[in-house]
Amino acid sequence: MVFACNEDKKKKKAATPFWEKPVQLDIKGIKKRGFIRAIVDNSSTSYYIYRGRRMGYEYELLRNLAKQLDVQLRLVVNEDIDKAFQMLNKGKADIVAINLFINEDRKKYGAFTKDLNQLSSVLVQRRKAPVLDSLHQLDNKTVHVRKSAIYKQQLINLEDSLQIDIDIVESPKNSDELVDEVVREKIDYTLVDEDVALVNSTYYSEINIDLHINTPLPVAWLVRKNSPDLLTAVNDWVDKGKQSTYFAILYAKYFLNKKNSYYRTKSAFSSISGDQISKYDDLIKKGGDYLGWDWRLLASLVYKESRFNNEATSYAGARGLLQLMPVTLERFGVNDPNDPAQSLMGGVKYLKYLDKFWLERVPETNERIKFILASYNVGHGHVNDAWRLALKFGKDTRRWSNVAYYLERKSQPKYYRDPVVRSGYAKGHLAVAYVRDILSIYESYRILVDPYPKEIEDQPLASN
Repeated sequence: MVFACNEDKKKKKAATPFWEKPVQLDIKGIKKRGFIRAIVDNSSTSYYIYRGRRMGYEYELLRNLAKQLDVQLRLVVNEDIDKAFQMLNKGKADIVAINLFINEDRKKYGAFTKDLNQLSSVLVQRRKAPVLDSLHQLDNKTVHVRKSAIYKQQLINLEDSLQIDIDIVESPKNSDELVDEVVREKIDYTLVDEDVALVNSTYYSEINIDLHINTPLPVAWLVRKNSPDLLTAVNDWVDKGKQSTYFAILYAKYFLNKKNSYYRTKSAFSSISGDQISKYDDLIKKGGDYLGWDWRLLASLVYKESRFNNEATSYAGARGLLQLMPVTLERFGVNDPNDPAQSLMGGVKYLKYLDKFWLERVPETNERIKFILASYNVGHGHVNDAWRLALKFGKDTRRWSNVAYYLERKSQPKYYRDPVVRSGYAKGHLAVAYVRDILSIYESYRILVDPYPKEIEDQPLASN
């Protein structure tokens, strides 16, 4: 037994570090899979929800990158930088899209892309306290910094070069949260990236961000060391972005337009400062209860249909929050389509009808919701045709992916002229993309809008 224990200890000691054997997956495999996973922060600069819309500097950059690579974008929200390095190498993400200062130690975790920007670290302090205007004045001061970030090492280097003593406290909180603690006088100082400091200074007039710790240094993203083709593709995209005005325009949008930045990040409808998606959240929650859906899923559908505009009217005559056609409005008792309560409940009753239509054939709730969403978009007759095609060709008709395959092909004569098809031609690929878009929006709402913290982990789309 003693020998076995010693052997186990030796094995543990000899375990290969996670960064030495990264998952084998390069751009060819990512394209075959159909999506790229990127790690981002939920912060005022990276990724957040504002009035139902997904926003953020890194988010918009990544969306553009995914478009260039011709893949879907899937985001992983994570604030622990050390954990991000592990997720990257274990294949749970393909790119760490967080501003990372480039240093030798971090190069063992992955391959840095070309730098996207140059940033310095800035001391955040309160204006009403004695403001530090030189680095020497940090002697005997306590500075709180984000854990796993480069700030601790920067301060240690400062101690050595200036022969001063700084009490450095690492925190699991992100930079925005630490700035907020300075404002609320819970801590006196924190260190953040210059861009984060700029954004926070737009709505916290009481902070001073004048003291820079270092000269601007390049910051970049990280991919796996064994993904050279992905690295080349990202670097090509960076070069093109810098050569055009795209990067500059996006940077100005998030960091130089102070008025817009203030409203986006301090609004009650921002996931950074509140948990509201729209002014109709209470109505949407009632609709979600009626359906047995997570209300944020229903909110995703409302956003997709009308952008929460109760007076929206489509070119085809669909009206209201859930864009119902006149016949459907009348069928489900909507007298005033511009009345948000009537409009929403009319759409919810239609969704309930579609739920009953698919209930017996697709008993699993999360799968059935995909059938319902597609039916809401293109009509349940066309989705039913795709279901019959899947049945004819021996596929499992309870799985959305099998039915979606034939729905995408309903614009081809071979399929829409098949004897089992009753509703004829349809641009089914648009309905499949519609379902995918709504579920993508929902995933963002589920992660970033957190009214029920205990229910977030692995929460289903609806209750059975």
